[in-house]
Amino acid sequence: MTTRRHARLALDGGRPVRATLLPYARQQISDEDVAAVAAALRSDWLTTGPGVPRFEASLAAATGARHAVAFSSGTAALHGAMVAAGLGPGDEAITTPLTFVATANAVLYAGAEVRFADVDAGNLLIDPAKVVAALTPRTRAIVAVDYAGHPADYESLRRAAGRAPGGPLTIIADASHSLGAVRDGRHVGTMADMTTLSFHPAKLLTTGEGGAVLTDQDDLAACLRRFRNHGIATELAARMDWTYAMVELGYNYRLTDIGAALGSSQLARLDEFLARRRDLAVSYAANLAGHRYLDLPTVEAGTNPAWHFLFVQLRLDRLTVDRGGVYRALRAEGIGVNVHYIPVHQHPFYRERYPGSAFPVVDAAYDRLLTLPLFAGMTSADVGDVVAALDKVTRAYGTD
Repeated sequence: MTTRRHARLALDGGRPVRATLLPYARQQISDEDVAAVAAALRSDWLTTGPGVPRFEASLAAATGARHAVAFSSGTAALHGAMVAAGLGPGDEAITTPLTFVATANAVLYAGAEVRFADVDAGNLLIDPAKVVAALTPRTRAIVAVDYAGHPADYESLRRAAGRAPGGPLTIIADASHSLGAVRDGRHVGTMADMTTLSFHPAKLLTTGEGGAVLTDQDDLAACLRRFRNHGIATELAARMDWTYAMVELGYNYRLTDIGAALGSSQLARLDEFLARRRDLAVSYAANLAGHRYLDLPTVEAGTNPAWHFLFVQLRLDRLTVDRGGVYRALRAEGIGVNVHYIPVHQHPFYRERYPGSAFPVVDAAYDRLLTLPLFAGMTSADVGDVVAALDKVTRAYGTD
């Protein structure tokens, strides 16, 4: 779908492309999901019951991981992974500044410090060469982020970890965006020592709020299970009497059986969700290829992203307004674009903690980034509306 070059923008009183806002993300809840949650509510267990282990077993089977440990949120899962990795005062973990703040915050929760490494300009994934440059004798972990659903280059990160002056490192994948993605024949959940997931409603599947850590290592899984349950050594379902032993400091980060029921029902449709998101990404790419005012993300050979969202980068040198101007105009056209993310080092808390931080690729990308609507319930007509609005707004603000 295209528009006339001089179509009047909705911001200026013209007719918007859409009468109602198309959000950038939306959960997909079926009658089966509602029935599963209702059954959990009518059961004897609202929490610490059999629903969580069932969900974990299904999640492990779906991803190929040996263990799946469910948490109350993706942030709680990240916190658990940092503690299970042994991070503490005096340690450092390297991560990307182009992520939601929870990734870096979890490192601080464990008492360690964050070191940031810049990203690749095409896919905005952490750059292994920049990780090598950030290594110090205090480095204990590398925390990659599968930005937009594209898995990071974990093989190169493994090689980078081998150059750490302080000894072996733990590789953690923040795969909040990439459940179901594949790179070089390996599925997300099998590429890192620990892989964290988020089940927020904007993600590929939801438990309401929730998360999980995937790992093949028995000792890490045991540590994660203790950590989410106050540091208690045994799960409630495994105890035969009233006794229990708290062996270390933990938190109440348990997922409820209600959330697990929703997650199990949603997990049965994961392949459907993934296929639809990938179809939408293909449609966007076909419609926006060669666009005069936009750069599309690159996809590494041998990779099939999960496409949590699709981002574009504006060619600001060809536009008369900045990203904010384009953002506001698209919103007025009924297109719920977003921006992912404000770089972590630009937030006031992190500016104060790590003054003078600058990462040229991330900083330049942030000024140009827009997230386009992408969720499994979108239609081809919705994609057409987004493309039409992008054409309308960028042509109106184009320099030629």
